[in-house]
Amino acid sequence: MVILAIVWLGLMVFIAIFAPLLTPYDFMAVDVLARLKPPVFFGGTFNHVLGTDQLGRDVLSRAIASIRVSITIALCATLISTIVGVTLGFIAAYFRGWVDQVVLTIVDAQLAMPFMIIAIAVLAFLGNSLPIFVMLLGLYGWEQVTRIARGLAISANTQGYAAAAREIGASPGRIYLRHILPNISATIVIAMTLNIPGVILLESSLSFLGIGLQPPQTSLGNMVGYGRDYIQSAPWIMLMPSAVIVVTTLSVSIMGDWLRDRIDPTVK
Repeated sequence: MVILAIVWLGLMVFIAIFAPLLTPYDFMAVDVLARLKPPVFFGGTFNHVLGTDQLGRDVLSRAIASIRVSITIALCATLISTIVGVTLGFIAAYFRGWVDQVVLTIVDAQLAMPFMIIAIAVLAFLGNSLPIFVMLLGLYGWEQVTRIARGLAISANTQGYAAAAREIGASPGRIYLRHILPNISATIVIAMTLNIPGVILLESSLSFLGIGLQPPQTSLGNMVGYGRDYIQSAPWIMLMPSAVIVVTTLSVSIMGDWLRDRIDPTVK
């Protein structure tokens, strides 16, 4: 299962990098005369291997472009949430006292509010341009990273290498970035990996509801949203992106569990 997950994720990354070279058609090209053509396994032709949608756009080309957008959004948003979480965790661990309590209060407040409701409110108020969308998704999951980084930093401060660096006059920034961060990076990477499926599903859900990315931009959630009206007459429009979402999130979760078992000392 781990090997299959890694192979699938490698394929997704390959598609995301080389998407413009892999699409047989322009994913925005409309051909009304070819609308709702079935895929090959539904009796269609190889001109459109996965069929066409309600506007005659090639489903395979749109799926490849959507994979690129969704994977890029998920990785960028996860990187933002990790940076925010690690920064706040280190600040809480360094200052302790009332600063620590403020950070933990913000974390508890974030955990108490459903992020989907926050996302809907923000997108309705600020609009849904791509930069805003990525920044918003970057605020998903930072609270877990903050708690992990804070706990590991507090523990590392009591160990010999951090104390030795402090005794020889190293600055707090050097201690946290050059000594503590490399020693806790394995656990942070695991947290990042386990956060990616949630970001992918959140992006897909918001796009499915019509408040995510807007045309001419496309994503896997967009494709599922557009295909829901044709689930009986042309199910292939939403089957392809739905399958990619399910398999990708499952693969990331499997790889995250495997990484945790391999490099997290607390589970050995």
